Amino acid sequence: MFRTHTCGELRIEDKGNKTTLSGWVQTIRKFGSITFVDLRDRYGMTQLLFSEELNTILEQNPLGREFVIQATGTVNERSNKNPQLPTGDIEILVTEFTILNKSITPPFTIQDDTDGGDDLRMKYRFLDLRRQAVRQNLELRYAVGRATRNYLHDQQFLDIETPFLIKSTPEGARDFVVPSRMNPGQFYALPQSPQTFKQLLMVSGYDRYYQIVKCFRDEDLRADRQPEFTQIDCEMAFVEQEDILNMFEGLIRHIFREVKKIDYTEKIERITWSEAMWQYGNDKPDARFEMKLCNLKFPAHVFNDKKDISHLISNVGFNVFDDAETVIAIAFPGCAEFTRKQLDELTEWVKRPQIGMKGMVNIKCNADGSLKSSVDKFYTEEKLKAIAEATHAKAGDLILILAGNEEKTRKAASELRLHLAQQLGFRKPEEFKLLWVLDFPLFEYAEEDNRWVARHHPFTSPKPSDIQTMIDNNPVIEHAADYLKHPYASIKANAYDMVLNGHEIGGGSIRIYQKELQQKMFAALGMDEDEQKHKFGFLLGAFEYGAPPHGGIAFGFDRLCALLGGSETIRDFIAFPKNNSGRDIMIDAPSTIDEKQFTELQIKLNLNE
Repeated sequence: MFRTHTCGELRIEDKGNKTTLSGWVQTIRKFGSITFVDLRDRYGMTQLLFSEELNTILEQNPLGREFVIQATGTVNERSNKNPQLPTGDIEILVTEFTILNKSITPPFTIQDDTDGGDDLRMKYRFLDLRRQAVRQNLELRYAVGRATRNYLHDQQFLDIETPFLIKSTPEGARDFVVPSRMNPGQFYALPQSPQTFKQLLMVSGYDRYYQIVKCFRDEDLRADRQPEFTQIDCEMAFVEQEDILNMFEGLIRHIFREVKKIDYTEKIERITWSEAMWQYGNDKPDARFEMKLCNLKFPAHVFNDKKDISHLISNVGFNVFDDAETVIAIAFPGCAEFTRKQLDELTEWVKRPQIGMKGMVNIKCNADGSLKSSVDKFYTEEKLKAIAEATHAKAGDLILILAGNEEKTRKAASELRLHLAQQLGFRKPEEFKLLWVLDFPLFEYAEEDNRWVARHHPFTSPKPSDIQTMIDNNPVIEHAADYLKHPYASIKANAYDMVLNGHEIGGGSIRIYQKELQQKMFAALGMDEDEQKHKFGFLLGAFEYGAPPHGGIAFGFDRLCALLGGSETIRDFIAFPKNNSGRDIMIDAPSTIDEKQFTELQIKLNLNE
């Protein structure tokens, strides 16, 4: 027997008992004729005490960091207790030990405050995984998965596997493709999601399906994106949007309760996509704090459903605002005391290429009620007060205003809001705020191709009230400049996203389940009948055999785990992640393959073309 207990198990109540522990040497401390060793395994750490007699043996067989050893001895009460450790009241008086395996000196320290950089730790990920911080991340990941399975099991969902080698039907990110040796010149694709399979399961009568499943997308990477990722994939039949929202609000509340010990009883706010874009500047708003955007001037195409307050800033000779398509202001609480240097730094920040603004206007709402602006020469005190009222600014607040092209200005205002909120300490990882974003546009306009593309995917149904608009109108855009006037521009998707702390953690929709409407959708995206049959003939055929109304949602499992763990980087919550170039530098993948394999696959490489 290699061990009778783990290194995190023993307590003062075990004093006097004999035990055998096995694990890795964390630290070695010599004090005269005795030696202390901290022994670590997955469960914790226990101090070992080697007496003078054993020290002689240690001198002949010295221990080193990360040696794997077995130690037998008696549980003893420590004289210098460590309240930071669950095992800190005891130590093991070692009577015998065995070195099970030696270790060369690790390239970095195996502890939370390691001296290893990202690349080094990725190369030696098997060592990085020994660190307590990483272990806790993977334990949280497991807990989220276990809570998910328990909840969905109790709600009568079936966990059904779907294939990894499927047909390539690119309509989103690029596919990873896999050559078929038995079918020369033909390729499988790795699934970007199990979308069509879960819909086929609904046609098959499995009305509640889920998987915690790997998905694959060949796209550029960043901190919250990996080429292979995991999602909680779910589908339900005979449901409407409200059924989906209620079911998966229940799932998230259950995960919070089971994993974080948080009873999230707060009502989950629901806002439309339009409200999200104009109040926060993006469709995944961080609602932990207010600081909403105030649109002082809307683009012409949204005047019809927005309150026009452009008179507050117009006709004073300030061309920056007069010539801008959009003018957006944000009031930042308690920031009127910002110095000239701080304001200049913020102005330079919005001028960075990533943000793209030419400048920024500021208005200070002083504590005495007066207002001081960088555009005082154009705006009277009365005008400035009207702007302050529109932004709901109070004494002590700072108003920052951006102007320019609608899309660029809105994105810049969103980034500015998040940037300052981070500086002001409003984005606390231990605080959680959920909300639903609803009523997305069904289509986006692809200017380079002068055609419609699906904002979500081509299986998303229009809102019931918009189905007839889609059926009755031709999707062709005659004049590109007037695409916003086309009836398809106003069609809303029967889709929904769940947002947590400014990150989309889940998204889904009610699906199209009638063959004719699905064909209309494909046609709107520019697919002729032959292409529809080639790519999705199996699905259209299935719809002819009594497909039920259905809908679903997929949660980004890695991202959800990261946010619950207080991080915005999913890589920390994946056992063996890729780096930002999509490489696994530990195993050196991707890599070349043998010429024999190319011959078997009947593939010839030509990297010069």
